[in-house]
Amino acid sequence: MSARDPEPGRRIGDTLLQVQHISLAFGGVKALTDISFDVREHEIRAIIGPNGAGKSSMLNCINGVYSPQQGEIRFSGSTFRKMDPHKAATMGIARTFQNIALFKGMSVLDNIMTGRNLKMRSNLLAQALYIGPNRQEELAHREKVEQIIDFLQIESVRKTPVGRLPYGVQKRVELGRALAAEPRLLLLDEPMAGMNIEEKQDMCRFILDVNDEFGTTIVLIEHDMGVVMDISDRVVVLDYGKKIGDGTPAEVRANQAVIDAYLGVSH
Repeated sequence: MSARDPEPGRRIGDTLLQVQHISLAFGGVKALTDISFDVREHEIRAIIGPNGAGKSSMLNCINGVYSPQQGEIRFSGSTFRKMDPHKAATMGIARTFQNIALFKGMSVLDNIMTGRNLKMRSNLLAQALYIGPNRQEELAHREKVEQIIDFLQIESVRKTPVGRLPYGVQKRVELGRALAAEPRLLLLDEPMAGMNIEEKQDMCRFILDVNDEFGTTIVLIEHDMGVVMDISDRVVVLDYGKKIGDGTPAEVRANQAVIDAYLGVSH
């Protein structure tokens, strides 16, 4: 891969997410200090930094898992001092995690179906009865899930329990579950961690396709610098909970503070 070029007809839109002066501490340990950056609609925005830099903590603030002591988050025109995960999900923010969080005994299809829960109008009892309008709703959601399964090229394992699948395929299923919520903003926390080269190439392609074909805005944490520089539109760099760089991949690559803290002088 080479550095990402704009796709024909692909347009980066207005600001969708603004993180403003976020500070987060656990006891006396500062995880984030006065972090501000924005994410524009339809872009792929990477967050990089050494281990312990505060990257996952930042995602946890965005989707409401953590409540920062200072700062605010502005998403789609609404400002929040504190976000919560349910509110984030209903507003169109979906998340994957470093460690796979799937239901290992359930099939691929059923795991991805759980991502449709917020889209379902009927309650659990009505869904269980599976009659009349409830059956029609179930079929409509299942059709959406089947489209995602086709998109991710996992048709052959759609009825297989997730726990029996290779690690790279499980990561793909987790991406599918997040996509099932039809998010405007997709937060990906190290989606390629632990993958071999071929699996990484596949995941890169799916991330780019999600961004290009669905128009989904993506915030990505990733340690593979080749991947970050290839697929990102802009990159924000954290080190010990502070922002030390922000710009295009080329600008970040040339930033001396980033070179010293993360990339290494040899780069």
